[in-house]
Amino acid sequence: RIGFLGLGLMGSGIVSNLLKMGHTVTVWNRTAEKEGARLGRTPAEVVSTCDITFACVSDPKAAKDLVLGPSGVLQGIRPGKCYVDMSTVDADTVTELAQVIVSRGGRFLEAPVSGNQQLSNDGMLVILAAGDRGLYEDCSSCFQAMGKTSFFLGEVGNAAKMMLIVNMVQGSFMATIAEGLTLAQVTGQSQQTLLDILNQGQLASIFLDQKCQNILQGNFKPDFYLKYIQKDLRLAIALGDSVNHPTPMAAAANEVYKRAKALDQSDNDMSAVYRAYIH
Repeated sequence: RIGFLGLGLMGSGIVSNLLKMGHTVTVWNRTAEKEGARLGRTPAEVVSTCDITFACVSDPKAAKDLVLGPSGVLQGIRPGKCYVDMSTVDADTVTELAQVIVSRGGRFLEAPVSGNQQLSNDGMLVILAAGDRGLYEDCSSCFQAMGKTSFFLGEVGNAAKMMLIVNMVQGSFMATIAEGLTLAQVTGQSQQTLLDILNQGQLASIFLDQKCQNILQGNFKPDFYLKYIQKDLRLAIALGDSVNHPTPMAAAANEVYKRAKALDQSDNDMSAVYRAYIH
């Protein structure tokens, strides 16, 4: 019996794929319902009635509120109950959540996912897991439904760190793509030709092509919210600070995303960072 908390851009696709693979899923979300799934009244109720409960929410505060808040996950944890947090948060947050879950006899796994809404819908996410190795193995059929591959990274906190590094690279790359496209425009070069050249070179990728195409079409429908990539950059910079490691590229990219947020781009796709360069 599977529970799932949080039906945002990623969670909705994950739940659809779990249902397609024949899993019985009970869901809870602050707003929406999910067709084909049972609806739980509170996070505590979902956890108490399910064997393994997954959660995917927006940030460290939401992850903590979900577990520690009124009628939260912790209220439903009993010995043997399993909780898998798929949110992208910092290592301190996930370590704190692991400790409180385990203190009640529960089993804990962190499993943040690399991908976007399209990859979530297609069941092609990359899952980074850490924590209870036995629980990781127990989740194998669920992970096969939602992702194309998974990595087990050892103790709790490692997946959070790795996920932030992955998103730091992705966010910085997106800001660089936007910078190149706008510089082409203001120097009288064809943006489409720039994309064509990049697509024939060593930087060619689905990510590059899709993001550039969307920018050229003025389509900033969210596939990965801009506000969330900025959150991940901020957390990655803090991770660097914690070990006195420089992150100047991420810091520069973060400033551009903050500018985009000030231009009301938070709820658009991360590619809307482009708009920070044209104002």
